Amino acid sequence: MRYTIRAGLRAEGTVALALLIRKGQGFIAAVLFVLPFPFSAFCPTSLRSWLSRMPLARVLTKAAKQALLTPGCGCQTAAIAVRTISFSPRQVTSDASFHSVSFSETDHPKVLITGGLGQLGVGLAKLLRKRFGNSNVILSDIRKPSSQVFHSGPFIYSDILDYKNLREIVVNNRITWLVHYSALLSAVGEANVPLARAVNITGLHNILDIAAEHGLRLFVPSTIGAFGPTSPRNPTPDLCIQRPRTIYGVSKVHAELMGEYYHHRYGLDFRCLRYPGIISADSQPGGGTTDYAVAIFHDAIKSGKFECNLKPDTRLPMMYIDDCLRATLEIMEAPADQLSMRTYNINAMSFTPEELAVELRKHLPDFEISYNLDHVRQAIADSWPMNFDDNNARNDWGWKHDYDLPELVTTMLNYIGSDSRIARAN
Repeated sequence: MRYTIRAGLRAEGTVALALLIRKGQGFIAAVLFVLPFPFSAFCPTSLRSWLSRMPLARVLTKAAKQALLTPGCGCQTAAIAVRTISFSPRQVTSDASFHSVSFSETDHPKVLITGGLGQLGVGLAKLLRKRFGNSNVILSDIRKPSSQVFHSGPFIYSDILDYKNLREIVVNNRITWLVHYSALLSAVGEANVPLARAVNITGLHNILDIAAEHGLRLFVPSTIGAFGPTSPRNPTPDLCIQRPRTIYGVSKVHAELMGEYYHHRYGLDFRCLRYPGIISADSQPGGGTTDYAVAIFHDAIKSGKFECNLKPDTRLPMMYIDDCLRATLEIMEAPADQLSMRTYNINAMSFTPEELAVELRKHLPDFEISYNLDHVRQAIADSWPMNFDDNNARNDWGWKHDYDLPELVTTMLNYIGSDSRIARAN
């Protein structure tokens, strides 16, 4: 099934479209309507972006599939009634001049990932490149990438505080999806509040404006840090009192609300997941309160000992990185009509440092853990959820995790242990 769009200028300066739906050589349906922006703003990229985020695309797809299932000779024309809140069907003028833009359902998004050299960006780029092709996923950051990252696929310099630079990247690379990972994490943010405010809030505003202007599908992650000491902690639902007490948490609540406002006010296709603590063997800890759950594996293999900066009974929700990245792809691909909200909790497991140490000793019987509290991090952890209620994500778009604590420990030890043995051999 393919769509062919013929676009032309109407007398009053608006853009009229005639959309033809074909099966093979047969013509099966046509739709006439007028775009809600002037001819001066029209180009193939803006058309694709607009269609991808409007209910029209889903209406056409459904109607075309119905037409494909209807017996017939392929010579009759089906009239499809199309209504959305953004335009009204109108008659195309007889003197309109047309050019065509053709696309199919197999078209891939063009993805830009900001803050791509953090804990999640490289892994997500790898996953998306397998799905959409190497050239369709651009990793970006303000730091120089490693040789391996640089040669693995497209990488560019991108500063989210430089609006002009960011806008040029989106336009020149015909970006359709934007994954916004640039942020200062909890403990680092508390050490430098002005920088955290600039990156996490001002940078977000640039991202929102550019995404709305160019009709992008935008993903901005949130976090367990978006909740505070007055939030219900076990479990924490999607909708409740938040009131965080870190600049990181405040900026993430701001991101959730601004994204949802842009969605309702401007039609921005905004999507957000509240990540639990993410555990990954690929990257070193980056200054987050849950980073002990990454560092413990490296120290366990290196020395057999670990000094934890949280209390042994501090329970926090956690997730292995493969589940996190898959959830991100699934929410980005989920049909908009399946989303009952724009910000979802996701969860996999919840454990304490002592429970993690017990599981580690099943593989490393001599492993020792001690505790030297970091009072700043402990205060942060005590204000966060102990467990996430993610029933809405599971019911709306089928979220399901793969890794529980035993699988997590086995996978991390195998991964880091293998790397350690290779390093010693070299």
